Amino acid sequence: MRYTAASFLRQNNMLFIRSFMVLFLCCITVKINLCFSGIPYSLKTLTLDGHLNFDEVHNAARDFGNRYQLLPSAVLHPNSVSDIATTVKHIWEMGSHSELTVAARGHGHSLQGQAQAHQGVVINMESLQGPKMQVYAENSFYVDVSGGELWINILHESVKYGLAPKSWTDYLHLTVGGTLSNAGISGQAFQHGPQISNVHQLEVVTGKGEIINCSEKQNSELFHSVLGGLGQFGIITRARISLEPAPDMVKWIRVLYSDFVTFARDQEYLISAEKTFDYIEGFVIVNRTGLLNNWRSSFDPQDPVQASQFKSGGQTLFCLELAKYINKDEKDLVNQEVESSLSVLNYIPSTLFLSEVSYIEFLDRVHVSEVKLQSKGLWEVPHPWLNLFIPQSKIHDFAKEVFGNILAETSNGPILIYPLNKSKWDNRTSVVIPEEDVFYLVAFLSSAVPSSKGTDGLEHILTQNKRILEYCETAHLGVKQYLPHYTTQEQWRSHFGPQWEVFVQRKSTYDPLAILAPGQRIFQKAMPFS
Repeated sequence: MRYTAASFLRQNNMLFIRSFMVLFLCCITVKINLCFSGIPYSLKTLTLDGHLNFDEVHNAARDFGNRYQLLPSAVLHPNSVSDIATTVKHIWEMGSHSELTVAARGHGHSLQGQAQAHQGVVINMESLQGPKMQVYAENSFYVDVSGGELWINILHESVKYGLAPKSWTDYLHLTVGGTLSNAGISGQAFQHGPQISNVHQLEVVTGKGEIINCSEKQNSELFHSVLGGLGQFGIITRARISLEPAPDMVKWIRVLYSDFVTFARDQEYLISAEKTFDYIEGFVIVNRTGLLNNWRSSFDPQDPVQASQFKSGGQTLFCLELAKYINKDEKDLVNQEVESSLSVLNYIPSTLFLSEVSYIEFLDRVHVSEVKLQSKGLWEVPHPWLNLFIPQSKIHDFAKEVFGNILAETSNGPILIYPLNKSKWDNRTSVVIPEEDVFYLVAFLSSAVPSSKGTDGLEHILTQNKRILEYCETAHLGVKQYLPHYTTQEQWRSHFGPQWEVFVQRKSTYDPLAILAPGQRIFQKAMPFS
């Protein structure tokens, strides 16, 4: 009996030990899953109006640049601002031991993976439900919109009230939060400043998960931090945008120059003239033949005979693109003003081309090209774009080297070039621009042919971009990147220059764990700021 009792006791002890070991290993497994798994299970416990998707995440790992693909662990489809705040606050409360980060993704038009979050959470801002877009057309004109709203939708809604935003981007199928996190510029910016200069108020979710309303008078430090802040300080969930009366029609004009000095002088004159156009841009035409025939679908030459005799001869040309807004009852007056403004310019006389289109057609002009390229399968290709701000005093040196040497033979997409007035930019925002009163945007909007090893291939275009940047560095041009992309914090420190310390201080205030916008590669989570 004694042997049987002892044996029974040993069996019970062994059973207890085995049960304990199983339970212990289960706990370890759960802990490992919670802490180190690509799918953070604790997120599944959140109470949300919308939902988190842990399976269909591949689309959030792509963008317009088509060069980076970093898979997130989950995609948040928010139905409310509180969904965003709840998610960010949960990750904030997990502390620095968690590697989870958060990226806000609008229409996916980033170029270098800026809206991606490797093994983190991507927020689909276009899913954000909230108060309906509201246009205010009495006394002061403005519109309240979601941060995930597209500018094209704002245009269509505001013109119903005879109003429209003052400052635009060339492409309107972008979200409000996306452009305001950078600057938002187009041909109206010389007069009205970038889009970030035309915002009255913001609603922001910080890196701590706080929902804060801010403006110039309320929480002004956060307001100016977020504008042009590359998503580093908060997620823009709502914005109040300034409006102005919208015109009925637009007189759209293009003229050509063969000499860059004359072209730049005329552009600079126009952005400083008291009576001028409503939109001023320009672009470079490298080694293109049959140019004028390509324009005739939408532009009419003022003198068809002279235009037919003009031969570009493959030389580099510079196109000045202008627009004057027209209301039906002022058409004759506007035509006189256009004629007067053109009379003092020094373009090639035979290359004056004009078109008259609706206001919406003019503003949404790039979308027409997008549809054509999509139909040919040429839209979703790599886009190694390079956007630069060049000081006015250095633009001629830049043009001589880049257009006369580096890109003398070919280009792989539009090259925009036009001057901007620094006085229209608010130096309290986070965006970085050159020090001079006038500076140029030069945008190389290249498209690469997949798998090509030639001059239209990705590697060749990236090599050209590198040569351009190296020239700017060695020639000490004082260039700043727009939509900047760097891979080290030292490069970012150089980009921001004297503004770096303020930028770091703002980061430590509003996103101290570096949870937000990891795709910008400025700060690394759980790494000290310096």
